Amino acid sequence: MTNTETTTRGAVVIRGGLVVDRTGERRADVAVSADGCIAEVAAEIDPHGAPVLDAAGCVVAPGFVDLHTHLRQPGKEEAETIESGAWCAVTGGYTAVVAMPNTTPPIDSAAVVREVLELGRAALCDVYTTGAITEGRAGERLAPLAEMADLGVRMFTDDGTGVQDDRLMRRAFEYARGLGVTLAQHCEVDALAAGGHMHEGEWSARLGIPGQPAESEDLMVARDLLLAERTGAPAHFQHLSTARSVAMVREAKARGLAVTAEATTHHFTLTHAACASYDPVFKVNPPLRTDEDVAAVRAGLADGTIDVIATDHAPHTQESKELPFDQAPPGMLGLETALALALTELDLPLVRLVELLSSRPAEIGRMADRHGGPIAAGRPANLCVFDPQTRWTVEPAKSRSRSRNIPYAGREVRGRVRHTLVDGRPVLVDGELRP
Repeated sequence: MTNTETTTRGAVVIRGGLVVDRTGERRADVAVSADGCIAEVAAEIDPHGAPVLDAAGCVVAPGFVDLHTHLRQPGKEEAETIESGAWCAVTGGYTAVVAMPNTTPPIDSAAVVREVLELGRAALCDVYTTGAITEGRAGERLAPLAEMADLGVRMFTDDGTGVQDDRLMRRAFEYARGLGVTLAQHCEVDALAAGGHMHEGEWSARLGIPGQPAESEDLMVARDLLLAERTGAPAHFQHLSTARSVAMVREAKARGLAVTAEATTHHFTLTHAACASYDPVFKVNPPLRTDEDVAAVRAGLADGTIDVIATDHAPHTQESKELPFDQAPPGMLGLETALALALTELDLPLVRLVELLSSRPAEIGRMADRHGGPIAAGRPANLCVFDPQTRWTVEPAKSRSRSRNIPYAGREVRGRVRHTLVDGRPVLVDGELRP
């Protein structure tokens, strides 16, 4: 088939953008065929009557992948559903999200995995799911990992709680290695963190709010690094937030251990000083840390110690977030603001930024066949187009989530998604959803 025939049959042409992926940057048009794949990437493509998406002044990138999304369904649909979470995702340029298992009931069995995957089929983006490491996320007995792995689950976590039992965690690593799956850990030692509602330090002392010491994270990171080394199993560390944790992961990578790590947008943009307002919108777990910790996370993102920018998108109802600080649940929304915060706050090349938001999370989540790959003919057309210079003000009331717990109200940021394509279908066009 000639290029002319391909583009004549194409579903859409993205015109005039700067194509950015792991291979570098180049000015090019991108033609997407009716079968949902990229048909052609060339300096100039005649659309031959196909619809055109304007990308002038914009970056055309592989769609973003979030390894850490709380979709709340089943059980807490008043805060978010898979449908509304996917709306947020494509608004933020995400073409795939990985759901966390702390739902009601938790995603700790094949039956609940099937339910989530079935609901995800109707969503605007691809929805993958983790499974819990332990039954009920209670940290006492291993969940049926093999049954969930048979359904395509490739990452397991008790996110929201860390597995406290050292022997059980070693068994989990051994089992995961045999299954060829990855364990992801929410690193928090309960004996140190219990009763804390923010970072233990200068500001917790000033405010009279019980704190969680950095060591509650550091100790579990150290333990899991030792267990991963002992068992030879891969380990993924969720939402790193302390300087010492980043340093330990850096050293482990230098020794060749199969470890990966993520950092959230709030852990490189906010510090514990934000809690001075007593506003529970700034309550999150792990908590906002010190200026030094934020600097360490940023350095880890720049030098490759941290592989992924994750959102930890955690919706909560307005009523629950209006409770007193010590009673309100932890968590913030993140899918719609992640790109802009990264562009605004991180001085990183576009190629590195796309790697953090797209290609590396796709590789770690075992979905690189569909997401995060090079923008080239024959690849699935999971793409986002964003203007890196557009400035806008964050307004939580305009979020497409069912919740409004965004901690950046009134903050001016730079960079906004214009178009998102999933399997070649434009699901966001000029910032408007196309369900």
